[in-house]
Amino acid sequence: MTFSLVARCAKTGMFGVAISSSSPAVAARCSYARAGVGAVASQNVTDPMLGPFALDLMQGGMSAAEAIAGVRDQGRFLEYRQVLAVDGHGNTAIHSGSNSLGIWTQAEAENVASGGNLLANADVPQVIVDGFLGSSGHLGDRLIAAMRAGLAAGGEAGQVHSAGMKIVDKVSWPVADLRCDWTEDCPIENIAAAWRVYKPQLEAYVQRALDPSAAPSYGVPGDE
Repeated sequence: MTFSLVARCAKTGMFGVAISSSSPAVAARCSYARAGVGAVASQNVTDPMLGPFALDLMQGGMSAAEAIAGVRDQGRFLEYRQVLAVDGHGNTAIHSGSNSLGIWTQAEAENVASGGNLLANADVPQVIVDGFLGSSGHLGDRLIAAMRAGLAAGGEAGQVHSAGMKIVDKVSWPVADLRCDWTEDCPIENIAAAWRVYKPQLEAYVQRALDPSAAPSYGVPGDE
């Protein structure tokens, strides 16, 4: 009941996750990223412990493939889980358990991996990967382009209701963490609309955290 991608920007070193589902608040349970380390999506009968665990393994020096192998060794009920990872060198790896729901497939390329379950058709993850590789610009723009491509290719078998996009860069917190936890409209387009507003302010929000005295003003009351 989910389709997603994890990705690395080869130019900037940023990592990102984008995800959508018919279930509520999918990004709250399934998307994980750590600056300088990698990104992970843990989905399909989700175990939220697997995302941080895989990131810990990669932070300790493992590749994405080694981290996914570690997840298989240490995780529980892996036949129900789907876990995607990308590491700091752009290597990717995916585990899809045999009990993943409905039509489930996966696709990988350098710097990007996509997987899904309960899909409308088996082509969706490859279309998402191709959408990412065929796009340009900021990592956030490319994540949204890839998710739009996956949705246009059929997406999930049912209507999607939630989505999210998380991006990490050089600081210890996500520089963007946009979520639509439930809508009867298109959650991916809701995220895209939020990104259009957030993107021009992203660097300023980071600067405000690091050194407010050097941050720009946005002219709000009390902000001089």
